Amino acid sequence: MTPPHTPFRTFILKVANRCNIDCDYCYVFNSKDQAWRNLPARMSLDVARAAALRIAEHATTYDLRAIHVVLHGGEPLLAGPRHLSDLLRTFQDGIPPDTTIRFELQTNGTLLSEAWLDLFEQYAVTVGVSLDGPPDANDRHRLTHTSRSSAASAVRGIQLLRSRPHLFAGLLAVVDLANDPVEVHNYLASFEPPVIDFGLPHGTHDTPPHRNDPAAPEYGLWMSRVYDAWLAQPQYSHSIRMLEDIVALTSGVRGAVETLGLAPPASIVIESDGTIEGVDTLRSVETGASWLGLDVFDESFDAAIHHPKLLHRQHGKAALAEQCQACPLVEVCGGGYLPHRYSTARGYQNPSVYCADLEYLIRHVQTSLQQHDWNPHTPAPAAP
Repeated sequence: MTPPHTPFRTFILKVANRCNIDCDYCYVFNSKDQAWRNLPARMSLDVARAAALRIAEHATTYDLRAIHVVLHGGEPLLAGPRHLSDLLRTFQDGIPPDTTIRFELQTNGTLLSEAWLDLFEQYAVTVGVSLDGPPDANDRHRLTHTSRSSAASAVRGIQLLRSRPHLFAGLLAVVDLANDPVEVHNYLASFEPPVIDFGLPHGTHDTPPHRNDPAAPEYGLWMSRVYDAWLAQPQYSHSIRMLEDIVALTSGVRGAVETLGLAPPASIVIESDGTIEGVDTLRSVETGASWLGLDVFDESFDAAIHHPKLLHRQHGKAALAEQCQACPLVEVCGGGYLPHRYSTARGYQNPSVYCADLEYLIRHVQTSLQQHDWNPHTPAPAAP
């Protein structure tokens, strides 16, 4: 009999716990939780073997035909090509052949080389690159440790990756109200990525995100301008996951990201020392918020599924604040991303700090859908 809880299908491996640039908004190195200081700089092969064993066990228990193994950090390329090759081989050998492994890697792009791409070819690793826009926009937050620009090195890496488009997974950008949304979108689109992911900067009710006018849905307005620019240029074939998920969820189809909708999240994080975390972005909330007290040496991933800190993931609408449960947009918004709901007074029983922004954006997209046929882009496939 299939167990009643939603299994994990995406396993995020912190293969390196250091970074060669110093993004001021980073939830790993520049947030309240400084756990990285006590973690190994890179994941050992012993941890990888134990993690592979647990992933194989989980895949067998839940009859998973495909899983995603995401190499993350820090900056994962700091693990070095030989060690990363050993890690990839460990997972490839340790997971049953009847479960397809889709390897992915998220990088700042500054260290990419032909040798790295050859390694990614060998293991069919698709690569996403973080870039916030044109150089001035990107360097507002993404500087080196010596306060120098990281833009040129990142762009060089992206251009190298474009020479092997089958390895190019897309671009990830954090929204900054100081940047022009149309300029940012068009600049990122010029690299011809298959996907552009826009992320909202992490904030809580205790430490809300920056706004020029707290009474205005500025982030919703910003993303609405991205949406309009995206539709206005059908020559681009990229998807924008946040926007396509709003379209999919509005149509009653499950989305592909964990920041929207009510479907239980299906990802889990394995730290460089083998500890298991639920949502590592909770480090932006408070020290220990992501810590479960579990590790791959002693516990299966079922222990994480049933952990009190993660049970809310299975409860859908019932886990949300009363205001959210009564909202007509709840099936699309899903209450917003978990870290953005937090306050010291009420824990996660709050609407998102981006509630008004999400409402504005969702209504903007839905109005557009009513007025126009949806044809410039094909929505991303729903998550399994």
